[in-house]
Amino acid sequence: MRQLLLGAILVTVLSGSAIGDQPWEPLHGEVRRGDVVPLETILDWLEENYHGDVLEVEIERENGLVEYEIKLLGPQGQVVEFEFDGHSGQLMKIEGVRINEMRRQ
Repeated sequence: MRQLLLGAILVTVLSGSAIGDQPWEPLHGEVRRGDVVPLETILDWLEENYHGDVLEVEIERENGLVEYEIKLLGPQGQVVEFEFDGHSGQLMKIEGVRINEMRRQ
């Protein structure tokens, strides 16, 4: 999955607290301090628990909370979106079809 990330991932950071033209800087600092779970940790969990290729990653900030939204392309062509709490790393929501067919045993 990591090789796919290098060539195929689209990362969008939406932050109300952007510094200049670098909206990633505040988030990077939060990850360094341990306030936000690194994206790599979330992707490792997905790879361990689900079959699929990463299509898109969005990092959203709303009311001070960080959320990771990750879309996977499943083995049967289904697109499933996973939402994680960026502070705890907990899976909050899954949307899509044939999700159970993507679960690893």
